[in-house]
Amino acid sequence: MLFVELLVQGLLQGSIYGLIAVGLTLVYGLLRILHVAHAGLFTLGGYICVILTNQTGSFLLAVLASMLLVGITGMLIYRICYQPILDQPPFVPLIASIGLFIAMEELFRIFFGAYGLSFTELPLQEPLPFLQVSLKQAEWLTMLMSVGFVAILAFLANRTKLGLAWKATVTDPEIASSFGVDIIQVRYLNFFIGSSLAAASGCMMAVLNNLVEPTMGSVPSYKMLAIIVLGGLGNVRGTLIAAILLGIIESYGTIYLDDLLDRDSIAFVFLIIALMIRPQGLFQRT
Repeated sequence: MLFVELLVQGLLQGSIYGLIAVGLTLVYGLLRILHVAHAGLFTLGGYICVILTNQTGSFLLAVLASMLLVGITGMLIYRICYQPILDQPPFVPLIASIGLFIAMEELFRIFFGAYGLSFTELPLQEPLPFLQVSLKQAEWLTMLMSVGFVAILAFLANRTKLGLAWKATVTDPEIASSFGVDIIQVRYLNFFIGSSLAAASGCMMAVLNNLVEPTMGSVPSYKMLAIIVLGGLGNVRGTLIAAILLGIIESYGTIYLDDLLDRDSIAFVFLIIALMIRPQGLFQRT
């Protein structure tokens, strides 16, 4: 029974990592930018969700509003921070993104306080048994959202004109533009979708922990960078699989390696070993 419980907890944690990292993968896949500030959007999504849920009493409304507002914020970040420097070497957008992430953490501390916010009435806490596993509604919802969003993205990428526009923009933006693809619109939409996924993961993390605080995105920011490399840079499906694998390793590691390493150390040791063995990642890069 312990084995099953650890597996489920690993899947749950991996689902959170997957929601965060898949959004980052979308941005990297299109623009080849390591968008570290994505973790700041994850935190912003959590704050908006907690505040709106406490004000309105509707968690669903808060999640939808959070995804919309953070998606728009992501588009503004692209327009203000990244678009003017796309022709610069890759390290320039990376430095800008790191600086933006640090600034966002400080702004969260100024506006929302250093000690974080919690739900007045924590939603989705009713147990929901399935087979031999009994999880809270919030935990089931987190896993379903992770798989569901990736399935939707896979459909968009492979079965729609938007997906073709994405691929064409990545392969050769100039040729894509000559065939009528609106490159700017595709990039804005990419940032909107990726940022909305970050908001969704922030909302679910807020519910699972009943806490949102300024540095909530610090550790996930490092892990998601390693996850997208491990999953194959720009590979959405590979990113989700790598995230879930990391969650499972962490879950079992906290029981069997707890005397040696804490959860985050276990995760980074695993990622380092995996990348030493297969530096190109577990799956094909796009």
